[in-house]
Amino acid sequence: MKKKKIPMRKCILSNEMKPKNDMIRVVKNKEGEINADATGKAPGRGAYVSKDLEIVENAQQKGKLERYFESDKETLEPVYKEIIRLIYRERIPK
Repeated sequence: MKKKKIPMRKCILSNEMKPKNDMIRVVKNKEGEINADATGKAPGRGAYVSKDLEIVENAQQKGKLERYFESDKETLEPVYKEIIRLIYRERIPK
């Protein structure tokens, strides 16, 4: 039986290749709004972020998403909070 291929994506914060399921997609749409995309299917220009709390917090301090999306800190503050919320939600046992 053939093994199923696992799609890999590169984290824009750590530059590591990881399986797509272990990442959170951040999207900038045509109106310029930036959101964390839990479904991974929202329209717009997307980038992937690792589901690692330490990496996200370090990136928030250094302003990595601000540079990537060419935006300011106030615009991306709710995006960082949403990413952290999605990471915590993933850790809750089902």
